[in-house]
Order: sequence, then C-alpha cells, then structure tokens
Amino acid sequence: MTEQERPRYMISIAAELVGMHPQTLRIYESKGLVRPRRTPGNTRLYSEADLERLRLIQRLTTELGLNLAGVETVLRLEDELGKARARLERLERQMREEIRNVHKQYKREVVLYRAAGGDDLPERTRWTSTRGGQAPLVHPPND
Repeated sequence: MTEQERPRYMISIAAELVGMHPQTLRIYESKGLVRPRRTPGNTRLYSEADLERLRLIQRLTTELGLNLAGVETVLRLEDELGKARARLERLERQMREEIRNVHKQYKREVVLYRAAGGDDLPERTRWTSTRGGQAPLVHPPND
C-alpha cells in the first residue's frame, strides 16, 4: 500500500479538507463513487487518493455541471484508462526484457564470399547473420 492509499482521515476531517459536507461523502460512498476503508469499529477512513477523487468529483459537478451519473461514467472510464496504462507499462517492461535477452544470445559474424564466375568479376561482400557458428547458405546475387 502506497502512502497515497493509506487510510488516515475520519469523515469529518476529510469533508473539511475537500470543502464538502460529511453527508455528501456518505452519499458518494453509497453511489460507489468513493470507497473509504473501514476500521474494525466501522469508522470510515479516507486516504489522500480518496481525497483527490473527491476533489475530482467536485470539479466535475461544479465546474463542468455533470450530474452524478455522468461523474460515475467519467470515473469508471478513468479507472479503466489507469488499468490499461498499467498493463501497457507492464507489457513494455516485459518486451524490453525479452529484447535484452535476445541481444545477449545473438551473435553476429561477417562472412566474406566471392561471386561465382571467376576472377573477372569484382569481389563482393555481404553481411550475413549466423547462429551457433553455422553460416547460412548464401548465394551470389543475379546480375
């Protein structure tokens, strides 16, 4: 649990910090817009992340004029976007690690060859990849 997610504020303090009435926080919880943690005695505790979410709800309703159904949709989409970003970051880390592993295993060698047809043709060189010390079959280009 990050410091942002650690529950620490009782409902009265949280309401004061975000400039809302405690009953408003209860309504938002009942609608599933915010999910404070509970103590064993069932007291609501709000984290910094909860307070940020409450501030966002306040901006959406007061500045943008959204109703709670609209706020719910925006919050759901934001949650989905956050999950997608986290998944993308995880996949990018895995991809980079796989690329590093391939580069560690991959060896490149230079193979010099002469074109078929004798000495009257100019010497040609070609770079080819090899693995495990075995050079691939390379044919000269057709002129």
